[in-house]
Amino acid sequence: MNDWNDLVSRIRKTEAGGVRVMIAIGGPPAAGKSHISERLRAELASEGAEILPMDGFHYDNAVLDQLGLRPRKGAPQTFDFDSFELTLRRVRDSEATVAVPTFDRSLDLSRAGARLIASPTRYVIVEGNYLLLNRAPWSGLARLFDLTVFLAEPRAELEERLLKRWTDLGYSKRDAEAKVHGNDMPNVDMVLEQSSPPDIVWHSAN
Repeated sequence: MNDWNDLVSRIRKTEAGGVRVMIAIGGPPAAGKSHISERLRAELASEGAEILPMDGFHYDNAVLDQLGLRPRKGAPQTFDFDSFELTLRRVRDSEATVAVPTFDRSLDLSRAGARLIASPTRYVIVEGNYLLLNRAPWSGLARLFDLTVFLAEPRAELEERLLKRWTDLGYSKRDAEAKVHGNDMPNVDMVLEQSSPPDIVWHSAN
């Protein structure tokens, strides 16, 4: 799919399996998930829409150091999956306002309670790399989503965006390349090769 109006129309026609309509926006790192999610939130604002970012559930750097996983930050095993799943269930099945964490990339840490999924919210836009990953335990999330969207981008474009992301944050070209090739691109390949088929494939360049 590459028509914005068709995407929004499809979401509006989606029925909720729980109290709220849960929309998964998945795809590899740097595919544009946050950008599309913000556009959808603005488009659906009058009906009640909020974003629940998976990145807020990163383990803290101190925990990653303890586990020896700091160099792989962003890989599936560096997230608090259980807390993420519990939050998804609570948001999906409750009318209560739910506070959720977000990730501050400039500080490289999660901020607890930084976003509210308010009581009147009808559409919850969940965005993250591994929402469609077809391996345990991530594959168990499928039942919590009412509609799944996968953002498709050429691998070379993703690599270029990731390099720019790190250099924009102050990393040298050499250090940025080490992060991208040592961690980011293996995560990209995992998402591209091991994600379950979505309801919609969205070509974000459009």
